[in-house]
Amino acid sequence: MTTQGKKTTTPAGSAKRALVGRLSWGLADQAASSISNFAVGIYVARSLGVTAFGVFSLAWVTYGVVLNVSRGLATDPLVVRFSGVPDASWRGAVARSTGTALGVGAALGAVSLVAGLGLGGRVGPAFAALGVMLPGLLLQDAWRFSFFAAGAGRKAFVNDVVWGIALVPAMVAAARVGSVAAFVLAWGASATVAAAYGYLQSGIRPRMTQARGWLREQRDLGYRYLVENVSLSGASQLRAYGLGAIVGLGAVGAVRGAELLLGPFLAVLMGLSLVTVPEAARVLRQAPHRLGRFCLLLGGGQAGGALLWGAALLLMPDRLGELVLGDVWHSSAQLIVPITLGVAGAGLGTGAAAGLRALGAARRSLRCQLFASACYVGGGLGGAAVAGTVGSAWGVAAATVSGSAVWWLQLRSALREHHPNSVPEVRTS
Repeated sequence: MTTQGKKTTTPAGSAKRALVGRLSWGLADQAASSISNFAVGIYVARSLGVTAFGVFSLAWVTYGVVLNVSRGLATDPLVVRFSGVPDASWRGAVARSTGTALGVGAALGAVSLVAGLGLGGRVGPAFAALGVMLPGLLLQDAWRFSFFAAGAGRKAFVNDVVWGIALVPAMVAAARVGSVAAFVLAWGASATVAAAYGYLQSGIRPRMTQARGWLREQRDLGYRYLVENVSLSGASQLRAYGLGAIVGLGAVGAVRGAELLLGPFLAVLMGLSLVTVPEAARVLRQAPHRLGRFCLLLGGGQAGGALLWGAALLLMPDRLGELVLGDVWHSSAQLIVPITLGVAGAGLGTGAAAGLRALGAARRSLRCQLFASACYVGGGLGGAAVAGTVGSAWGVAAATVSGSAVWWLQLRSALREHHPNSVPEVRTS
């Protein structure tokens, strides 16, 4: 239908374009974050050497655990309960949520600082530096999720670009010093610059004094998400340590090599994960009867994409694989099929996970995550004991698919229980 030669925009078409736009900004933001993280890793490794890079990696892994703590307590409840709400409600929630993230960074940063000073040696200064930088690192991440909750993914992308730009002179200065602590400080200082810019972007001042109130208000979600997030990252670490002990460090390298081959697709999954819960929450509020279909399309699309990517890897010539991974290629190539199936299973499960979080079914999602994490560790280590590296990869694949089935069973039950005229997740204060 046209009016004066121009097509009118239907509400459905406009909503779809808005959804595609938000998803695109999620992918763009993750691309910016992944590129900067990859560049930091390569630059530090080339500047410091293997042993010192190992110390930097310990600080990096510790940051990952603390980040999951912050997300569980501060930003995961935010995106569930304050996505697509009126601006005044969102701003009040963001002030409390970012204040909570800042408080978590200050508290755990103090612990890291004291531990680092007590450890001394080569590891101590790195953890002391991390402790100083944790508040800025966690606040920067909190701004990203706050912007996605508001449907303003462009601001999150710009914030990550600012971090990437600030990294350049910071890393150059750290290279002149040549210590692990200098690189940790440079990495964290550039994140703090982006965190300060987030304040300028939003005009919202984080309120640490209201962190206790936020934790009290969100305790039905926050503490469960905390356990859920930490179990997720902890399972991966336990599997890696156990695989190294059972089979050897070469096995860990082979698995990591195969995961690197799937790196671009995993970056896409991570980018989508930034917006899936806010989008599912919007669907729940605007058209509750469509939530199940939305989650199925989301999970099915990710699983299909993983299978296509894995098929492309199987067709990769050995010469190209050796160019990418060197000697690691030959041991990693035989893991492509099980690791691809594992990623496809995880992608399918994320659709159901987004639905459970949008419904605020924290007890169900925690149950699913604990089951999936236990299966992941058990399958990975049990497979390693039976059939080495390949057995571990197949064990993880089977565990991931089983975990995905549980996610979907729990989502189906939660959808049956949900009453469309009562959405307890919506908060206005």
